[in-house]
Amino acid sequence: MSDSKHSFWQWFLLKLRNKYFITSVIFLIWVGIFDSSNLVDMRKTTKRISNMNKEIEYYRSKIENDSQKIKELRTNTENLEKFAREQYLMKRPNEELFIIDESKL
Repeated sequence: MSDSKHSFWQWFLLKLRNKYFITSVIFLIWVGIFDSSNLVDMRKTTKRISNMNKEIEYYRSKIENDSQKIKELRTNTENLEKFAREQYLMKRPNEELFIIDESKL
């Protein structure tokens, strides 16, 4: 184990004498951390884009569902009455309305 560590350090120290290796390492550190389009910012931006694409799909499906509901409500008066009764608790004259909270049952 110590022999492999020793050989690694020998290899590393040998490479440190090479100016091209040093220049490459400095360049990679600069691009990876300090540059305006560094790897950390690129990862954050990619994650943000992914989240925004998920939101776009969610809102598109929501718009599609709402458009379908609006179409149904505009074409059929029975659906309009059912919607008004369920959503806004509307009732006809001479009717009694009982609200049952299913979460407490």
